[in-house]
Amino acid sequence: MFVLLSPGRRWAFLTFMEDTTGNSIRTGAAPETNSDSGPRKSSWKYIGPGIVVAATGVGAGDLVATLIAGSNFGYTLLWAAVIGCLVKISLAEAAGRWHLSTGRTLFDGWASLGRWTTYFFAVYTVVWGFVYGAAAMSSSALPLQALFPDVMALEWWGIACGLVGLVFVWFNKYAVFEKVMTVLVGVMFVVTVCLAIRVTPNIPDALAGLLPVLPDEKDSVLNTLGLIGGVGGTITLAAYGYWVNAKGWTDSGWMKVMRLDNRVAYATTGIFVIAMLFVGAELLHSMNVAIESGDKGLIQLGDILEEEYGGATATFFLIGFFATSFTSLIGVWHGVSLMFADFVARYRGRTQAKGEEIASGERERSWPFRAYLLWLTFPPMVLLFQGQPFRLVIIYGVLGAAFLPFLAGTLIWLLNSDRTPAEWRNGWVSNGMLVIAGLLFLVLCVKQVWDQPWADFF
Repeated sequence: MFVLLSPGRRWAFLTFMEDTTGNSIRTGAAPETNSDSGPRKSSWKYIGPGIVVAATGVGAGDLVATLIAGSNFGYTLLWAAVIGCLVKISLAEAAGRWHLSTGRTLFDGWASLGRWTTYFFAVYTVVWGFVYGAAAMSSSALPLQALFPDVMALEWWGIACGLVGLVFVWFNKYAVFEKVMTVLVGVMFVVTVCLAIRVTPNIPDALAGLLPVLPDEKDSVLNTLGLIGGVGGTITLAAYGYWVNAKGWTDSGWMKVMRLDNRVAYATTGIFVIAMLFVGAELLHSMNVAIESGDKGLIQLGDILEEEYGGATATFFLIGFFATSFTSLIGVWHGVSLMFADFVARYRGRTQAKGEEIASGERERSWPFRAYLLWLTFPPMVLLFQGQPFRLVIIYGVLGAAFLPFLAGTLIWLLNSDRTPAEWRNGWVSNGMLVIAGLLFLVLCVKQVWDQPWADFF
């Protein structure tokens, strides 16, 4: 969708999209606000948190899932990838709108709904962080080992990536973090788009793929829903509001800027995902080649690219693979640590958690932020050598599947209640998108829980 529009029309489309509170707006117009701290008008120069959420949300697993969809079904599910971006736009926009309209953080909103949200978040961050830490380090290590095969083993590359991420996030504030993420996104963008062009996509077939048609295969509905739900981000969607505050946006004067930033984020995500679907459709589907799910599928793709186009193309791709994986690593190291620090501050103080505290950098200097950084880095190193414990992986899968229904449901609750100022509550567009997102992720959650080998768990 976004790839097939000219640049001017694409930005016009993004700029004039309808306000999700139900009001038709022009993003470039002066915002209606009582605050003096926001800009007089939205501008591309303010873009930042959206780049961060796009870079963090699109990991190696997302690219592999899209490649496999392209390899199995050609361009048939291109429309599903586009819808996936639109669904995530609604979730991230809602999270950002809560932060800006109320001046409170998302965890503060969750805490107002009852203790159950605190229990869920606490268990989720501990288990999820432990398993994800190992997965992120391993994913970043794979392309480095492929680029430098004789230097050291995969486990030690993983440890090196984790330590670099730890040191980088520990000693740098959001402004530096955002600049580095922007550079890495540039690398990802160049690599994915060049690969899509290199395989010579069939534009008529791609246009036909924008029509909502299901493949004539078993479980095609669930596969399609999985592709929609897997486009760009899980907990990073909730972290978006925290990055908005860290940027210095703390009130409704920044609302239009945030919306433009969010749409740019998922336009960027759409380009990444669609480019990889083009590669899967043209390179793998035409050759009838299957690749593994998970990060190792990208290593296989590197080997195929080397056979077809030479070593330079394969090396170029591996650099993009590393940028994709490492942005997810440092993005989670920063964003989820920020959320955990806010969780601890809110739990200990039992007072409202304000966006200004995030903007001040206070959370990034706090001991809970750094404690969670250490949790993401050091305990998961054990899993790099011993493999992931069976029962823990099952719990991790269930909690991960439950998070997005939890996010969608709580955002509907918060943004339709008097916790949110009346002018910024959900309109029919946002409610509709969040309900669709909630139902989609609930179906995927049930499927994930159903598919777990529970008989072997006990």
